[in-house]
Amino acid sequence: MTVADSTRGVFLCVLCSLGVLCGGLEGAAQEPAGPQPVSAAQLQAAISKLGDLDYATRTAASRTVRRTASAQAVPALLQAVAEQADGFVRYRSLVLLTGFNDPRMNDAMRASLVSPNDRLRAVAYSFFEHHPDRSMASQFLTALDKEQGEFVRPALVRATAALAALGQGDDITRVRQALLREVTRGEDFFRSAVIEALGDYKAAFAFDALVAVAKLEGPLQDDAALALGKIGDKRALETLAAIQRTAPRQTQPSIATAICLLDVNCGSHEGYLVEALKFSDKNAGFQELLRAAAGGLGTLAVAGHADAAQALIEIGGPSREDLTRAPVALALATVALRNTPLIMTILEKQNNRDDAIALLADGFDMLEEDLDKERFFAFARRTYWESPENAPRRALMQTLIGKLDF
Repeated sequence: MTVADSTRGVFLCVLCSLGVLCGGLEGAAQEPAGPQPVSAAQLQAAISKLGDLDYATRTAASRTVRRTASAQAVPALLQAVAEQADGFVRYRSLVLLTGFNDPRMNDAMRASLVSPNDRLRAVAYSFFEHHPDRSMASQFLTALDKEQGEFVRPALVRATAALAALGQGDDITRVRQALLREVTRGEDFFRSAVIEALGDYKAAFAFDALVAVAKLEGPLQDDAALALGKIGDKRALETLAAIQRTAPRQTQPSIATAICLLDVNCGSHEGYLVEALKFSDKNAGFQELLRAAAGGLGTLAVAGHADAAQALIEIGGPSREDLTRAPVALALATVALRNTPLIMTILEKQNNRDDAIALLADGFDMLEEDLDKERFFAFARRTYWESPENAPRRALMQTLIGKLDF
């Protein structure tokens, strides 16, 4: 990836997060009933604009590509990934390709794993997280020893954790041993990604390693506590109860979340998270507690606790305080990516849906998981196309498409 590509990508993200360019297309026209035919020239012109600095231009270009029939869009995107001189356009083309669920993208993803463009590598690893292939175990293990890209390595780790969850075999054993090694080595930022992935993929084989980390005060204690809760082994309760007595205030929400995930006094622990979020919203100087409480409620929502997601909306939706709104929006957007059916059901039932969707949109602007966002967009678009004309869910998808600009 060139310096120019990297600088432009950061510039675009900063503009969106500051709200300078985002939200300008909320008045989007009625969504078409299905994929739309376009000329080859129109499609190529749209692809060439995927990296344009103007928000409206690149968003319109992405919209054109997303709504083109798969038989036409996929070959054009594959060609762009392989041949486009602009590295950022190649990256956006690869992301958009994932929305079509076409088997031809597998070869493009494999090729992207060895691309010098770190954005392409990150997308490819994220793709294989969702489509694990145990034949790639040796390649991933080699990459764990070499890959140091700040945004690439976490994606590699998650893809490797997805492999470790596939079952038994010598290759899976080697993958699990490598992940255990990564729990204890390297920078805390990378170790945190490993610990989170092990929890998300319920890596029971890592139980002892995570208990050891949870017992140590420091920046990884809350990550390890959450991972133990996600794994669901109630032997973790002894460790969690012990550290709950001495852990600092900002770590308490993660411990409470973990104990709730173990299905022990969950109602009281979830209630504590809600009260901690309300308290830190109303009282200045508790930002770390606020972030931890929002993150804990988000974790519970991902696990299927609808009340936790509703609490995020009720507290964060009406707030205009950035110190509150940003972490709550980020937590809600993470729920949308990791438990999309739950968030759709909750949005359908909202009395004040506009506030909820605006909060979700703020979170999407902050998230950098472009492939996972594209999966969400594809789900919403397919749901719109497949829903009856007057169905409430179709109306919700139309609103989401307009508010989230996809």
